[in-house]
Amino acid sequence: MVQTIIKRSNAPLDARDLELCQRVFDEIRAAADIPRQSEEGERIAAIVIELYRQGVRNPEQLKILVQGARGMPMEAEKRAETP
Repeated sequence: MVQTIIKRSNAPLDARDLELCQRVFDEIRAAADIPRQSEEGERIAAIVIELYRQGVRNPEQLKILVQGARGMPMEAEKRAETP
């Protein structure tokens, strides 16, 4: 049986945390051509913050997890589709 342990931090995010989350959000949003002030943009932002609070600190891992959660094509898939 696989057991998932989620260690969620309730500590406030500092400037470095927010900068990393903002960068990941902007990269995902730009790649998918999603307006910042949109329902989908808000969902993506919420997922980025939640995953970060759960301990995912690597920007590439954050992007992959958010893209998977929202059903977006991953970067490797996009490159494979490009002729």
